[in-house]
Amino acid sequence: MKAIVIGAGIGGLSAAVALKKAGIDCTVFEAVKEIRPVGAAISIWPNGVKCMQHLGMGDIIETWGGPMRFMAYKDYRRGDTLTRFSLAPLVERTGGRPCPVSRAELQREMLDFWGRDRVQFGKRVEHVHEDDAGVSVTFTDGTTAAGDFLIAADGSHSAVRPYVLGYTPERRYAGYVNWNGLVKIDEEIAPAHQWTTFVGEGKRVSLMPVSGGRFYFFFDVPLPAGLAEDRTTLRADLTGYFRGWAPPVQKLIAALDPDTTNRIEIHDIEPFDSLVRGSVALLGDAGHSTTPDIGQGGCAAMEDAVVLGECLRENHNITLALRQYEALRCDRVRDLVLKARKRCDVTHGKDMALTQAWYQELKEETGERIINGLCETIQGGPLG
Repeated sequence: MKAIVIGAGIGGLSAAVALKKAGIDCTVFEAVKEIRPVGAAISIWPNGVKCMQHLGMGDIIETWGGPMRFMAYKDYRRGDTLTRFSLAPLVERTGGRPCPVSRAELQREMLDFWGRDRVQFGKRVEHVHEDDAGVSVTFTDGTTAAGDFLIAADGSHSAVRPYVLGYTPERRYAGYVNWNGLVKIDEEIAPAHQWTTFVGEGKRVSLMPVSGGRFYFFFDVPLPAGLAEDRTTLRADLTGYFRGWAPPVQKLIAALDPDTTNRIEIHDIEPFDSLVRGSVALLGDAGHSTTPDIGQGGCAAMEDAVVLGECLRENHNITLALRQYEALRCDRVRDLVLKARKRCDVTHGKDMALTQAWYQELKEETGERIINGLCETIQGGPLG
């Protein structure tokens, strides 16, 4: 069997490795000429860590994942700790540690693991065709590729998705803007081994340790879509949105580099009833575009890859194997998208009464409730 994989991001490379592990030859095609990861870093929770280990890439996560051992929420104005607790119970219950990792480093290491020379760059999909001989793809440069089946891991703006679904779904604005980047760890801003989040006014400022003595930071602000803001106004914009917030937040704004800070309007897409058409399957953000509010986007793509590989290893009938993949993934990814949406709305003040109630709950939080919720999400994955 021969597979075509569209997309050389986290999902596409995970899929390629999983297919190779299942004994299937595949070629990876990527639309851009040079991959520049969207976002500064990504949360890989234990379900994603287990997937990487299953695929033989565990060393990547272990080497480049940040040492996140505690979790804390802080009051936005005073900086007082609302709750702080160890993540050791999470590690013990799930069998893995959470690993925030720089996207650029993760992408680089995964590309090297697969082999950069085995990815064809600058190949943007124009047309997909299926017949009795298999699947063929025409790219915008006029070249073509053919295989027995195709895995579309080409992101939330997937060019293949309309072929699978029969329509082009609308992206849904989640109601907030996210700024993210990397800064050198400064213990006056937050402890080096802790995920620290300042919350208030339906906004949040969060810091996670990644490798190399750096924090991954992000700011969330509920805003209308389409505001004319850019790097030249970034620091002034954040200073205005977070006026009156605690000194560590102000210190972070002063420390960040506008030239390497990303500004993203956050969207998701209504979950799909199908992930497969014939011999073409959606994987990762192409199949379940989610907000980042529970940190499961990358993990879900890795889960997809593991399940896909196992389905094709066990069943050499492509149509049946892809239908099995769809059956095993549809409910899981729907649940993750909707969980993230629910968390998003509470965090970002869609109903401020619910958001204020959450702030009050945090003052009484021992960590048990949050860890139970994390464990439920993590242990719902294919590797337990």
